Amino acid sequence: MLKFIGRRAIFAAFTILIVSAVVFGIFSLLPFDPAALTCGQRCTDQIVEANRVRLGFDKPIYEQYWLFLSGIFAGRTYGSGSAAFTCPAPSFGYSFNENACVTDMIREALPITISLAIGALLLWLTVGIGLGIVAAKFKNRWPDTGSSVFVLLATSLPTFVTGLALLIWVTIKWKLVPLSLSGYVSIFDNPYKFFQYFILPWITLAIAYAAIYTRFTRAALLETLGEDYIRTARAKGVGERVVFFKHTLRAVLAPLITLAGLDFAGLIGGAIITETIFNLPGLGRLTLRSVYEFDLSVVLATTILAAVVVIVMNLIVDMLYAVLDPRVRIT
Repeated sequence: MLKFIGRRAIFAAFTILIVSAVVFGIFSLLPFDPAALTCGQRCTDQIVEANRVRLGFDKPIYEQYWLFLSGIFAGRTYGSGSAAFTCPAPSFGYSFNENACVTDMIREALPITISLAIGALLLWLTVGIGLGIVAAKFKNRWPDTGSSVFVLLATSLPTFVTGLALLIWVTIKWKLVPLSLSGYVSIFDNPYKFFQYFILPWITLAIAYAAIYTRFTRAALLETLGEDYIRTARAKGVGERVVFFKHTLRAVLAPLITLAGLDFAGLIGGAIITETIFNLPGLGRLTLRSVYEFDLSVVLATTILAAVVVIVMNLIVDMLYAVLDPRVRIT
């Protein structure tokens, strides 16, 4: 297992390096002058040139990439003399639009997106797998029909429709959740306000995913129940509960973990619609705002961060797959 993890970790680190180089190269080839985007309409040529030197845009691309890469591990200093300022490690650049280090902006936004993603993940896994198990156990009966209706409705509604409906009815009409909250509150500071802040966004994101996982779990369970080793276990006199939960459900969990890991990584990359509807200052909304404002340093950092999350989640999923599925052997 340690050798497997080591090989996968080395491969993941190499992949992250390649991805960062490709993303940095793409942003360097965009038809924009990044130095000209660091100040407003009244910006003079002298200020643009000074910003170009201060941020290192006057250097060759390969040297700019090295400065960017080294800044992640050692921090980076911009300018010289009394006008110099430093973004400590890990430094992903500096945003002139916000007059802040990009890392500080990500540090403020990332916990909100992580809280949104983890809560939605737990909710849709609980509902999706639970309904899938019920639908498979009661195939062609009313619980199966009810789950099919839920799947149909949930997959038909776009996220923005679900979010707006919850916002209007639950918050404005029924007043079950306050419309205006004081802002993001950590679960460690005030669990009640934290739950109040995220319950509707969690439901909005979880509904569509829960429908997908319900359908997937039902189909996978019914297919696995027809396998030869399941019939053999029943023929040996193994109890139906043991057959279902130990042999059948365990085999189904492996692909579910793979799917959940990739979906979770996608949410960390930014649940833009949900964050916008509920005014959550998370990573997705930060990226969207940076695109509108042509804040290339922030867009570059969030793009690389999203790629890193996907790669790391793939590594975690590979390890969990080997643990959950007895048919998988680590070589």
